[in-house]
Amino acid sequence: TSEHDPSDTRKKVLEDVINEAVSDGGTLMIPSFALERTQDLLYHLNELFGEGKIPRVPVFLDSPLAIRLTNVYHKYTHYFNKEAQSYIKNGDNIFDFPGLQITITSELSKAIADVPSPKIIIAGSGMSHGGRIVHHEKRYLPDPKSMLLFIGYQAHGSLGRRLLDGAKTARMYGDEVVINAKRRKITSYSAHADRTKLLQWVGSMKGSVKKVFLTHGEQSKSEALAVEITEQLGLETHVPTRGETISL
Repeated sequence: TSEHDPSDTRKKVLEDVINEAVSDGGTLMIPSFALERTQDLLYHLNELFGEGKIPRVPVFLDSPLAIRLTNVYHKYTHYFNKEAQSYIKNGDNIFDFPGLQITITSELSKAIADVPSPKIIIAGSGMSHGGRIVHHEKRYLPDPKSMLLFIGYQAHGSLGRRLLDGAKTARMYGDEVVINAKRRKITSYSAHADRTKLLQWVGSMKGSVKKVFLTHGEQSKSEALAVEITEQLGLETHVPTRGETISL
């Protein structure tokens, strides 16, 4: 488990990435998980456009699941924080802005290719395992003017991880694609707790926890976190291996 970028920096990093991509004149692709990550992203895009910090370019939300989940968010605005509720009271639709296009059907998704760049495409899946984002990646990754922005964790073995690690080519829907596009990442959009927050969470239960099992994450980082939990909190830890059976 790694440390995320401070959350107050992600909006500025997003601003810089978008301005760079628009200046290059290409397509900015953002593989995004449908729940929470996409809504955070729309919220910050709405702010950046409203503040005039990024140029008005077409933005496509090309994920049927993310579209449906964002509609759910609209129904429960009373759970939002004070800042978001203040925007809403002033008439701001925090997940919508001029230039945002919702492409729920496959026909609308395909029509994105007809819109001249620069443009921004937000689509799933978040690790490029499949889904509409892979169609866009196949089309635009060969273009050196385009950019791929990662805002979520990319697991080992996923197409997203290979792209993040600098792969020069990748197989997409039966074709070998040469990758010339730029690659950027913002870690603070992760919906999961980082090392510091996990240590704080486990520490709050120190009196009632006998043993901590670390079952999620890359092996090396899980083992490093296990050592920290033992050293800082004095708790016994174990990182299970694949196929291991544990009796409690």
